[in-house]
Amino acid sequence: MRNIDNLLESYSRFGIDLSLDRVKYLLDKLGNPQNKIPIIHVAGTNGKGSVCAFLSSILQAAGYRTGRYTSPHLVDWRERICIDGNWIPVDHIYQALNAVIKQISDRCIPTQFELITCAMWWYFAQQQIDIAVIETGLGGRLDATNVCDRPLVAVITSISRDHWQRLGDSLGQIAREKAGIIKPHCPVVIGKLPPEARTPILERAQALHSRVIEIFQGVDYDLPLPGEHQRLNCALAIGAVEQLQGWDIKAEHIHRGIATTQWPGRLEWTTYKGAKVLLDGAHNLGGAQALRQYIDQTLPNQALAWIMGILTTKDYAAMVNTLLRSGDWLLPVPVKGHSSVSAPEFLAAVRVPIQSYVGEGLTESLDRAVALGLPIVVCGSLYLVGEFKRESDRDFRHSL
Repeated sequence: MRNIDNLLESYSRFGIDLSLDRVKYLLDKLGNPQNKIPIIHVAGTNGKGSVCAFLSSILQAAGYRTGRYTSPHLVDWRERICIDGNWIPVDHIYQALNAVIKQISDRCIPTQFELITCAMWWYFAQQQIDIAVIETGLGGRLDATNVCDRPLVAVITSISRDHWQRLGDSLGQIAREKAGIIKPHCPVVIGKLPPEARTPILERAQALHSRVIEIFQGVDYDLPLPGEHQRLNCALAIGAVEQLQGWDIKAEHIHRGIATTQWPGRLEWTTYKGAKVLLDGAHNLGGAQALRQYIDQTLPNQALAWIMGILTTKDYAAMVNTLLRSGDWLLPVPVKGHSSVSAPEFLAAVRVPIQSYVGEGLTESLDRAVALGLPIVVCGSLYLVGEFKRESDRDFRHSL
């Protein structure tokens, strides 16, 4: 049996054009499974994965069989499609992918994301889940997940400048794309947005007679996910749950669900060869600011060894200078399988006095960072965090 990577490699990572035509064609051939599943649809620049994690945990605590679809994955494609916190089984993901592949014709060749999204809809319908929490992949209006006419609730977590090459260069343009998940008479929960982004979202909601619930304040109790930004993400999830009409979700379910929420790769502490390592998928300026805030609170005035890999499509100079402090070490690494910022580009962007080391790749850079005796931060891309997890898992298995 071919592994999932091999199965998907014949499909492009990105399509020539952003369009829902291919997804709608395939879903129609599959009997429109997306129409059989009540969903909460979540978009936003940052925080949408965490909001999905809180939401699905709350719904599960209330006794509902809950699907969750998020992207990208860290280690395994199966992470993207979960029911009650469990990855889709190996045999089921092949079954779901093959069900979609059978419907592909020369006139409709999907991207990898479109293919796995269609497989998700088919699988959730087959499993007869009670509800699904669906995270957009890119934007909203033309995202492959945006095929449900009547979501129970839409959530837009935050808007900042990311993916501008496809979504538009201004916050207003990006917001208009993400507002595409708002549907007629569907309540929409939004976080603290800049005025330029808030206006087009409110305008679309008003035009579609959709009630807007704005969440400005984060929750004030202990959370299992670290970082001040998670307080607002948690409040957004609670705000969305409160819009569900006719669902039996009590305060105790909300508290239990929040307490058991897990979301790997985001401000996650681990170890590597005895050294403390902080993993964070911060891949844009907003994520970098949240990471820096957390470090200032937990490791004030502490020099750090930063192992950083950032895609070339990101505002890497702003990210680097948000994160680094005088006396830190920077160990830039490539992000495997992606066009990423080179070591000379990284070093040229730095505006504070630091020390640096350029190794052959992640493993060599990790070993060098361990030798420095400083806390290590691996960040800049979820793909890099995933590579670390695969690498450290290999080391663990080899040590047994």
